[in-house]
Amino acid sequence: MLTKDEVKRYERQISIFGEEGQKKLKKAKVFIAGAGGLGCSISAYLTVAGVGKLRVVDNDIVALENLNRQILHWDNDIGDKKLESAAAKLKRMNSNVEVEVISETITKSNIDDLVGDFDMIVDAMDNFAARYVLNKAALVRKIPFFHGAVHGFYGQATTIIPGKTACLRCIFPEAPPPTVPPVVGVTPGIIGCIQATEVLKYVLGIGSLLENRLLMWDGLNGQMDELPLEKNPRCEDCAGVG
Repeated sequence: MLTKDEVKRYERQISIFGEEGQKKLKKAKVFIAGAGGLGCSISAYLTVAGVGKLRVVDNDIVALENLNRQILHWDNDIGDKKLESAAAKLKRMNSNVEVEVISETITKSNIDDLVGDFDMIVDAMDNFAARYVLNKAALVRKIPFFHGAVHGFYGQATTIIPGKTACLRCIFPEAPPPTVPPVVGVTPGIIGCIQATEVLKYVLGIGSLLENRLLMWDGLNGQMDELPLEKNPRCEDCAGVG
């Protein structure tokens, strides 16, 4: 049930999808991999939307060079764990949301325990090694995987539904060379908001998801394009998943 305070807090969005929709959000459990540029934006907007439980996993420390884009981390957080910094801000944004943080590096050996019984996985990482681990975990559990990535003024996003859409390995069979990508802060804000929107639409069962579509954002020219995607029947990760 929603409390009177919750009905008041969310009245502008309840007017769109009703109290039943808000109850769906309250029951949702979202796993967010990363508390950096994308993770800050995603977790902030899911928190204010009233998603019931967030589990955020990261194992990094706030540094000065993070502050141009990681909006939950401030000057006085430098040197602290990103998770502690993010959790403190998120809890102040909306005390109705349960925010759980785990300070670990995501690997093949711990991903099962980290994801647990959560309903969906959101990719807020900056490396493909971890993304492939998340992709496989979503496929095994048959839960949605919301991918996002950024580079400079450019970004991309897609929503992966196991058995229905191309998976991350279908789209990117091989990881690009590891780099430290340049990033302007607005880009993870935009892509993170798109990913959060996809989560909300999935939970509510409304709209059209970015299924088999790679949305590509060009901030320099203010353009958004789409690339159609197809499952690879020989994909080493998702072949046979249905």
